[in-house]
Amino acid sequence: MALQVRVAPSKVVLQNLLVCLILFYTVYYVSLSICCLTLKVCELDFLAPFDFKINPSWINANYKVLLFSTEVTYFVCGLLFVLVVEEWIWDYAISVTILHIAITSIVMLEFPSTSHWWAALGSGLISMICGGQTLAYCLFKDNFISPDLDNF
Repeated sequence: MALQVRVAPSKVVLQNLLVCLILFYTVYYVSLSICCLTLKVCELDFLAPFDFKINPSWINANYKVLLFSTEVTYFVCGLLFVLVVEEWIWDYAISVTILHIAITSIVMLEFPSTSHWWAALGSGLISMICGGQTLAYCLFKDNFISPDLDNF
C-alpha cells in the first residue's frame, strides 16, 4: 500500500512561488557575478539587485552590469520556471516580479520611481513570460489546458 499525501492547492501554489522566488534570486546573483567578472566591475555590493538609484549611462559599468544581469535573470528564469510550474509561467512571472518590487521597496526604503528601472523590469518580464510560455508549450503541448469554446 502506497503512502498518499494530499496537499492543498493553495499550499502547492505558495510552495511553487517560494521555489520560483529562491530560483529567481539565485539566478540573479549568479548572473550578477558573471557580469561583474566579464565587465571587470568590483564595486557592487550584496544589495545590487535592488539598486534602482544608479545613474543610467552606458559609460557607467555598474549600470551595464545591473541592466545585463536583470535581463539575463528574467529570461533564464522564464525558462527555468517551466521545470517548476510547467504551464503557468506568466502567473508566477508576474507574482515574482511583484514580490521583487516589494522587496526592493523594503530594502531601499523607497518605492522605485526611476523610469529606466521600470523599463528594464518590464522588458525583462515580457521576455520571461514569452520565453517561458513558449518553452512550456513546446514541452507540454499535449497536456495544455485549452478552453472549450464550442458551447460558449
